[in-house]
Amino acid sequence: MTRTSRLGRIITTQSSLSYLPIAVVLLFSMMVLFMLFAARSNISPPHVHKPAFELNDEKRGELWTELLSWEPRAFIYHNFLSKEECEHLIKLAAPHLQKSQVVDPRTGKNTFSRFRTSSGMFLRRGQDKIIRTIEERIADVTFIPVEHGEDLQVLHYEVGQKYEPHYDYFTGKFKTEHIGQRIATLLMYLSDVEEGGETVFPSAIFNSSSLPYYNGLSSCAKKGGCPVIKGSKWSATKWMRVHKFELGNPL
Repeated sequence: MTRTSRLGRIITTQSSLSYLPIAVVLLFSMMVLFMLFAARSNISPPHVHKPAFELNDEKRGELWTELLSWEPRAFIYHNFLSKEECEHLIKLAAPHLQKSQVVDPRTGKNTFSRFRTSSGMFLRRGQDKIIRTIEERIADVTFIPVEHGEDLQVLHYEVGQKYEPHYDYFTGKFKTEHIGQRIATLLMYLSDVEEGGETVFPSAIFNSSSLPYYNGLSSCAKKGGCPVIKGSKWSATKWMRVHKFELGNPL
């Protein structure tokens, strides 16, 4: 069954496509890998790289990759999650949502901010079989071990809620001293959004004729979540670290 949904603007363009969005990853110097979930379709767009590993099943359809940007290094993985997996994450998270916070770079403490107005919660890594399966799939496509992943954050955006442009990596030592910097982010969209809720990279570089030289954390990895105009938005985020992330570690 093919569902018609509105894929919000990623980088700079907005289009109406017949698939659900689902994911983002920052790899090596905060390169970004977008993975978007697609309802099953018999049509494969041209100029698509087919992954060497087998991650396809009847519920998700064929996994295929689309390059979006060189810096941040951004890809879309279509058919990354199934509808059932999306619904499972939402069902687990919905009763436990709390107002989202940001990290104060001066103190390293979590605080509320008008720049981030969503609600969210964390699902423990390996919490159940479905979450373990998703986390193993993330490790397969990012080549980052499951043990380096933080707990899975599920977010909910209602009308008017947003997350202004920001970096996922930390600018202070408070959150990195023992387990290292965040080297990857995978953002998964779990639902359709009728209008708004786009993910944007305002500093992205699109010249694919040359490869960027990465030296330190990329300033192009800044991203933001536009306000939801109609409907609501559910997403899930997996951050990955340089070193192993021990369960129970404060985020």
